[in-house]
Amino acid sequence: MSDPDADWEVLESVTEYETGWYTGGYDLVEQPDGSEKKYYWAELAPAAVVVASTGEEVVFVEQYRPAIGQTHLELPAGIIEDGESATEAGARELREETGFEADGVSLLQRMWVATGAMRHERAIVFAEGLTPTEQELDDNEFLTVRSVPVEEALERGREEPTNDATVEGLLLAREEGLL
Repeated sequence: MSDPDADWEVLESVTEYETGWYTGGYDLVEQPDGSEKKYYWAELAPAAVVVASTGEEVVFVEQYRPAIGQTHLELPAGIIEDGESATEAGARELREETGFEADGVSLLQRMWVATGAMRHERAIVFAEGLTPTEQELDDNEFLTVRSVPVEEALERGREEPTNDATVEGLLLAREEGLL
């Protein structure tokens, strides 16, 4: 059986800009019919999204998102640092953003996000056994911790405005019988 990826030769890969948050550019690709086309992309660091449950409640954060000009109720999330696993990053982000330390964190799913235009991998993790501690917010994090009863979490997470990571995380946790 032939490798279907072999039919898509990258002739040139160009980075057009770099920011502190992402890199953008394009790949000039020879398509299977022999024609050439530029495919534009934005590359972001991998991230972990945390579904954190006390057993009775799910922990959310409410924060303003300047890119879209809206305040969202969403799951805690953040970048997976070099050398960290997705579960280690999830536990760290949960502690930093919400002030909860988790006794246990498990990986629910790793996935590529918006594959038509992005190079971004996301991990959804589940955290339990939560103990209150101190928040350690970054200088660009202005958020409020909100807890929602487990039976209302998916409904609240789907209320507009919402985002893909929150809905995905809640659905995966529910599918696994964790919510």
